[in-house]
Amino acid sequence: MAEQEAPVTAREWHLAARPQGWPVPTDFALVEAPVRTPGPGEILVRNTHLSVDPYMRGRMSARKSYAEPYELDKPMLGGAVGRVVASQAEGFAEGDYVLHFFGWREYATFDAKTSVKVDPNAAPLSTYLGVLGMPGLTAYAGLTRIAEIKAGDVVFVSGAAGAVGGIVGQIAKLKGAARVIGSAGSDEKVKLLVEEYGFDAAFNYKNGPVAEQLQAAAPDGIDVYFDNVGGEHLEAAIEVMNLHGRIVVCGMISQYNATEPTAAPRNLAQIIAKRFRMEGLLVGDHYDLQPKFVEEVSAWVRSGELKYRETVTQGIDSAVDAFLGLLSGDNVGKMLIKLPE
Repeated sequence: MAEQEAPVTAREWHLAARPQGWPVPTDFALVEAPVRTPGPGEILVRNTHLSVDPYMRGRMSARKSYAEPYELDKPMLGGAVGRVVASQAEGFAEGDYVLHFFGWREYATFDAKTSVKVDPNAAPLSTYLGVLGMPGLTAYAGLTRIAEIKAGDVVFVSGAAGAVGGIVGQIAKLKGAARVIGSAGSDEKVKLLVEEYGFDAAFNYKNGPVAEQLQAAAPDGIDVYFDNVGGEHLEAAIEVMNLHGRIVVCGMISQYNATEPTAAPRNLAQIIAKRFRMEGLLVGDHYDLQPKFVEEVSAWVRSGELKYRETVTQGIDSAVDAFLGLLSGDNVGKMLIKLPE
């Protein structure tokens, strides 16, 4: 591909204001910015797929966290896959596809060492942001390393129709879990979990108290809870947790836009009597599992044993709507933005 394919300017999303509670469209600005020619060691990439992830909400706040806050009036960051259109880096050629973290823009110029090449012939490019990417590794690491999943476990997954949750439930079954239960925010998603993903039971958390629905689905208790939601879900899971259970805290999306502290869980003292273990999960701590993860999970995807869904919006203009939809639970599986090639 010739270097002149790159335009002089291209569009990128900036954070215009720090959201107070739920983000609104005016917190973001779509800006026309220069496309920089790569220098030594750099590549210029035309993005084809942009990742939309819940953790981005935390980076919109100025408070200290595990990831640096987005800067106001600067390009936002996020996972992306794109095609190299110009290279000044050894080992990277025009036409290569790479996975990187300079998303939320049409073109990006960056140090090639911060990216990794991906094969568009081995798997669809979108999967490198989903089932074979960060969400998939998150599910795999949380279950195999933190929860130490074993045959016979009863597993509960909240937000189970999301990018991580659906993979968690399926891997748990493939690893020999006796029963896998999921929660989701619509009857259609509940049907997907049971009929397509192979969950043993699922419930719509909007249809009644989570504690009552979980107790009905797990009459013998649970051994592992993979938490993507927090709040009421976490409290309900603690209530039915078996002796020496394990809780993997991946996310608490129910609290990301809260302006007041949440009341739940109010029963955390049960950690003493039940001696369960509760541990937070950041996928960046577990990249040493990447080779094993790719080998095992890609084989399940190829065989059809592990299924995945994607919710895809079209064009850079749709990014904010996609993000707001993600926070509202509009997505099924991985939320992505497809850019024209």
